Amino acid sequence: MNIPYLLDDGFAIPAFRFRSIWKVQANDSYQVTNAQGFEWPGIFVTYEGKGVLKLADASSDLHAGTYIIVPNGVPCVYQCLDGDWKFYFLHFDPLDMPHQLEMPTGKPVTTANMPEAIRLCERLIDSLIVRPVGYGISVHLCAQELLLLLAREQAAYGQSRHPELDDILYYMHQHIGRPVPIDAFVRQSGLSRTVFYARFRDRTGMSPNRYMQELKLSSAKASLETTSLSIKEIAASLQFYDEFHFSKLFKQRYGASPRDYRQRLKQPQSEGDDA
Repeated sequence: MNIPYLLDDGFAIPAFRFRSIWKVQANDSYQVTNAQGFEWPGIFVTYEGKGVLKLADASSDLHAGTYIIVPNGVPCVYQCLDGDWKFYFLHFDPLDMPHQLEMPTGKPVTTANMPEAIRLCERLIDSLIVRPVGYGISVHLCAQELLLLLAREQAAYGQSRHPELDDILYYMHQHIGRPVPIDAFVRQSGLSRTVFYARFRDRTGMSPNRYMQELKLSSAKASLETTSLSIKEIAASLQFYDEFHFSKLFKQRYGASPRDYRQRLKQPQSEGDDA
C-alpha cells in the first residue's frame, strides 16, 4: 500500500547564506581582536588543541571536539592556548537556521560527530578550490548539512524526542497494516511497558495502536485517490476487521465514507473552486 509523506504546510524554510570558511592552525602568537564584532554570524569548529573566545564579557574555552555559534556585531577576542589550536570558522547569515534548529548561540557544545564535521568542512573547501559546476549551490547545502549534523545530535538528547523509538516508528511505516507487536517493541526499546507507552505518546501524541490506525487510514485514503482497488480490497490489504469497520473509521477521520470520498474525486471541479 502507499502513503504520502508531506511537509507541513506551516513550515517555512529559514533564510541561510554561506559566506566563507577559514581553516586555521594557530600557535601562541595567534590572537584576534574584533572590537566591532563579526560582520556575519559564524561557527567555530575546534578539532585539535584549545583556544579561548571572549564575547563581550563572557569567556569560553574551545577544546577539541567542541563548536560554538557566535552572533554578529558582538565585540570579541579569540586566541590560541597551550601552543596549539586547530579549527574551522564558517561565516553565514542570518541566524535563522540555527534558531529554527534550536542551536545555542554563544555557548560551547561538545560533539561526538567531529570526524563527520571535519569531512563536511573539507568537502566545502574542496568545492571552493575546484569550483565544479553548481559549486555555489553545493557549498550552501554542505554548510547547512553541517548545522543539521550538529543540531540533530543535540536533539537526540532532548527529553521529548526519544531516539530509541526511531527504529520502531520506521518499522511501523514499512509494515502498514500489520498487527502492532507491542511486546516486541517494548523489548526492543529497553524500557518498561509503562515508560514505553508514555514516551511513545510524548513523541507522537498518540498510542502505538492509534498511530498505526492513522497510518492505515492515510494509506487507504491514498489508495482511493490513486488506485482502482475496491473498498473491500483496500480494507483487506490493510487488515481492517472488515469493510464496514473500515468505512466507519474512515468516515470518522475524513468526514465521508470511502465510497463517497472516491465519488467526490470523480466529480469535475467547479469554476468557483479554482478561485
